[in-house]
Amino acid sequence: MQAKNYPIHEWAEDDRPREKLLSKSPSQLSNSELLAILLRLGSKGKSAVDLAQDILKFNNDNLNDLFKVTVKELMSVRGVGLTKAVTIAAAFELGRRRHALETFDRSVVSNSRDVANYLRTLLRDRPAEVFAVLYLSQSNRIKRFHIMSEGGLTSTIVDPRLIIRKALEEEAVNLILCHNHPSGSLMPSAADQLLTRKIKDAAKLFDIAILDHIIVSEEGYFSFADEGVL
Repeated sequence: MQAKNYPIHEWAEDDRPREKLLSKSPSQLSNSELLAILLRLGSKGKSAVDLAQDILKFNNDNLNDLFKVTVKELMSVRGVGLTKAVTIAAAFELGRRRHALETFDRSVVSNSRDVANYLRTLLRDRPAEVFAVLYLSQSNRIKRFHIMSEGGLTSTIVDPRLIIRKALEEEAVNLILCHNHPSGSLMPSAADQLLTRKIKDAAKLFDIAILDHIIVSEEGYFSFADEGVL
């Protein structure tokens, strides 16, 4: 669609993103038009579509890169304030969660590959390391997925006591530990292995089993259980 230098409400009705979506379908809209609907309003001298195009250009028109940006990075685009940035981040997170459910639509855990695909979808776009836990019942039915901590590019701080306390709250008897490696490397560090042992030892005191610790990145995943290092 050809960008216009006057307000969207002055455009022909067929060219307005919201009206176009209603009269046709979401699939008929360009990336900038869909993003403009989230933005709702443009900025001084720019329509919402113009501003959406600026955001896309900031990420080299690459949607994969756009999904990785933080609220702070979005706000570095001129005309994008906190409200607009938060709205975009929330929409992306909903899309990410929906995609995760498509990759893992089972309520019962049966193998590391399915769990890893689910976790990769949820965590792969995170710019910093995130440590999370899947809390499971005796039959390995998922009770809760919970992010315990977020850290820097290479590590995050995790308190085993908080993991066990959450397990008791959820009445979970089996746990799967998981974290991402933004660097792309899949090999567990010495710190990863030490933390796993600490959590496993603490869980034993409450008859809680650690079934696996899965590391995910853009390159794939590493399963402690599959590799025999749990």
